[in-house]
Amino acid sequence: MPEIDNQNQFVKWFRYSSPYINAHRGKTFVILFDGDTVNAPDFANIIHDIALLNSLGIKLVLVHGARPQINALLASKNRRSEIINHIRITDEHTLACVKQAVGSVKMEIEAMLSMGVANSPMAGAKLRVVSGNYVMAKPYGIHNGIDYCFTGEVRRVDAQAINKQLDDNAIVLLSPTAYSPTGEIFSLTAEAVATRTAIALNADKFIHLSENIHLLDAEQKPIRQITLSQAKKYLTEHAEEMNENTKISLKSCISVCSEGVTRAHMLDRHTAGALLLELFSRNGIGTLITEDNYDLIRQARIDDIGGIFEIIEPLERDGILVRRSREILEMEIEHFTIMERDGMIIACAASTFYPDENLTELGCLAVHPDFRYEKRGDSLLTVIEKQSLRHHITRLFVLTSQTSHWFLERGFKQAKIENLPLKKQRLYNYQRNSRVFIKPINL
Repeated sequence: MPEIDNQNQFVKWFRYSSPYINAHRGKTFVILFDGDTVNAPDFANIIHDIALLNSLGIKLVLVHGARPQINALLASKNRRSEIINHIRITDEHTLACVKQAVGSVKMEIEAMLSMGVANSPMAGAKLRVVSGNYVMAKPYGIHNGIDYCFTGEVRRVDAQAINKQLDDNAIVLLSPTAYSPTGEIFSLTAEAVATRTAIALNADKFIHLSENIHLLDAEQKPIRQITLSQAKKYLTEHAEEMNENTKISLKSCISVCSEGVTRAHMLDRHTAGALLLELFSRNGIGTLITEDNYDLIRQARIDDIGGIFEIIEPLERDGILVRRSREILEMEIEHFTIMERDGMIIACAASTFYPDENLTELGCLAVHPDFRYEKRGDSLLTVIEKQSLRHHITRLFVLTSQTSHWFLERGFKQAKIENLPLKKQRLYNYQRNSRVFIKPINL
């Protein structure tokens, strides 16, 4: 294992990744990778990372492709099969090559996972890999007059059987072939198997690892995050200029997110450690497609204190917020509203209601530095306003010493200490000399 040059950097990285380790534990991920990825010289490194994910308590379903392996086997037999719109026409001779190539790829992956990943950080790990008839198929049929023969599409996914294996800490490996209720074997696209499986399992994440898949903005910079509605618009506007892999990946992600999978990731396999960088860093390395409501806003709980303290402590140190001990946070936790992403608290705000004076105090509004400039503070402000209206309160006040302009820009007006609720007036810290701002809440 190479020595770590910068110990502080390592400690910082480990601390930043720990919330994600905790958030991902027990969650179900469906990971799709194509046959080119299996053929890649660094595929063993991807297997190492998959083994690491399993050791961290993540439930994994792997779906592999085998298109280049099938093409190579057909070529060795001086045969070819036509592919139309990414779907192969599978006649009887082609089906024989499909079965042979897919079986070979599946056994290779099983062997790599089952050997404990020698000469890696996961050497000696006991990984159990299972495959089975978890996907049922039906004929793709005749389209535009073309008979696709033994090409099929997914009829049903046995989610119950897969979940049973996942609960038993096994990695489930699925191939791009499936059986019909009458015992026929059909060739399917790996994308169809992966997307339908993710939907059937209501997976927490769908991850597509492939070659050269990139979403770029107008300045040709990578898009790190995009909502479902934005992804659909992007596909419509850029379909002609996208390469085939990117188009297939984006369509797959849109498909699963449209059916209840909350997060889908597009990753370029050429990025070393892409899986780990995407899953255990704040900004990721690929493109994340989410439901239109990505950040979760909810009432704080007692076990959120650590996350809240991590956000507000630097601001308290700089004198922007009033210091609160962990004990005070515990007593006031019911006043807090938090915003979280992937199980990590990224913003918070506190509200205290004074119905007799028709006022709500907005306090401890803080956003993690990595997530500022995206109007998350505005989102929490709106939530506190709605909470106030539910208490029949139509005015909001805040005490601040360093962020006056932010509140002025959002409709607050400077007021006097005498305008505060009597209880708050008695507690006012004249040494801190905070300014008072009040805002009417629009009904």
